[in-house]
Parts: sequence; structure tokens; C-alpha cells
Amino acid sequence: MASSKLQALWNHPAGPKTIHFWAPTFKWGISIANIADFSKPPEKLSYPQQIAVTCTGLIWSRYSMVITPKNWNLFSVNVAMAGTGLYQLSRKIKHDYLGDAEVAVAKESSQT
Repeated sequence: MASSKLQALWNHPAGPKTIHFWAPTFKWGISIANIADFSKPPEKLSYPQQIAVTCTGLIWSRYSMVITPKNWNLFSVNVAMAGTGLYQLSRKIKHDYLGDAEVAVAKESSQT
């Protein structure tokens, strides 16, 4: 049974014998690098880079569902890209625009 499933994967139109398998597989490196950057200080994050990662993830997630055959590897990597990009953007926005407000609120609450 496992042999037939492996054979089906091997012979799939988006299987390991095609670029449709390997391109998304290597694209996981971008998502993994973005996850590694979760520990990076928000001031070191780039708006253009994270917007590009997020938009790429959103656009290609949709595209991967309308092409034939459905490419679930492409879909999953792009959902991961959109998710990590949105998270990084939220960190950057929180740091740049909401950071001072939190400090002010913390000062007020400590004085009372």
C-alpha cells in the first residue's frame, strides 16, 4: 500500500520529477528564514521585504488553487509565506507606531 502511494506521488503531475514540486520545496527556505527572523529586533525588519513576502504568499496561494493539477506544496508554502510576512509586518507596525503609546500607558499606570 505504501509503495502504491509513493508511486502515485512520484508519477503525479506536480511530483518530484517536475519543477512544480521542487520550486515550492526550495521556496520553503524563504519561510524558514522569515521564521528565524522572529527573534530579530523589529527595528531591523524591512517594510518592503515583508510586504513582498506577504503579497507573494497571498497571490500565489490563490493561484495554486486555480491551476490544474492542484499543487498543495505550492499552496502550503505560500500560506506560510503570507502568515510569516503578516506576523513580521505586525511586529514592525507595533514597534514603529504603537510602541510609544504602550510606554506612555505603562508610565501612567506606574505613577498611579
